[in-house]
Amino acid sequence: MIKQQLDRFDRLDLLSGATAMEKLERLSAWLGRDIYVKRDDTTPLAMGGNKLRKLEYLAADAIAQGADTLVTAGAIQSNHVRQTAALAARLGLGCVALLENPTGTDDPNYLGNGNRLLLELFDAKVELVENLDHVDDQLNALAERLRSNGKKPYLVPVGGSNALGALGYVRAGLELAAQIEDSGLDFAAVVLASGSAGTHSGLALALSEALPTLPVIGVTVSRTDEAQRPKVQGLAERTAELLGVELPEAFKVILWDEYFGPRYGEPNAGTLSAIKLLASQEGLLLDPVYTGKAMAGLLDGIGRQRFGDGPIIFLHTGGAPALFAYDSVFN
Repeated sequence: MIKQQLDRFDRLDLLSGATAMEKLERLSAWLGRDIYVKRDDTTPLAMGGNKLRKLEYLAADAIAQGADTLVTAGAIQSNHVRQTAALAARLGLGCVALLENPTGTDDPNYLGNGNRLLLELFDAKVELVENLDHVDDQLNALAERLRSNGKKPYLVPVGGSNALGALGYVRAGLELAAQIEDSGLDFAAVVLASGSAGTHSGLALALSEALPTLPVIGVTVSRTDEAQRPKVQGLAERTAELLGVELPEAFKVILWDEYFGPRYGEPNAGTLSAIKLLASQEGLLLDPVYTGKAMAGLLDGIGRQRFGDGPIIFLHTGGAPALFAYDSVFN
């Protein structure tokens, strides 16, 4: 049912095919537990990442509406803003982004390297703000200013995470379900970072229909379970409503919130250990904001026997450019 409904929506065809699902052989041997990775860090624009799947739908809508400028917001090292700016450049659109400094650091690499450097290369226009506590109002005010100057802005939500953007991960969930079925393996869980909620909501929605017994575990990167749960649940409900389907009975929000401290954008010791482990064992790069924290949760979950039997899938959502902004934490 979801697949048929999904096909009604326009999207830009930016992915050449399914991203790979690979076994991490050395890590699996080291852990004594088989770990697979879904390589959404290899999507084909601006050094990869999960946001491109959401932007396939959002940018198609922007073009249909005659927009000439994509407007969005995020942290200075936002992967979402990087990919939005890159896609705007590819489509010949302008991009204006509101950026906050969530940790208050004055580290010059954080302020000017990594994703922030790439924004300059993509010719995005940046406005630094003290915070994004009222981001919807802030984006609407920015859009109104642009309209007064003759522009036709399209608002891309933080993380691309509204119901339309979440369709990108509904599609990814169906793609992953097909790969799981082709593997013939009985997986214990899928683990991913849970932030703005679009990736988590869309993936869990699709898999709750396609593989209803497979747990989808979101490791929070900025919030407690209590704060994150309504974001994931609410967005899943809105996405199902957009699709014109009922939320499957098997749909369940599973969150692990022990790994995001001290706050968004600031890695902890477990994050850094996970990044170093994956780099040294597999040559696979995680980032300090999302995937490093999610992998720390996966590794700790194995140690605490939180998973059932079977191999585990890690959804790699990208973010490696941010490593160059966090060099001081590794020294």
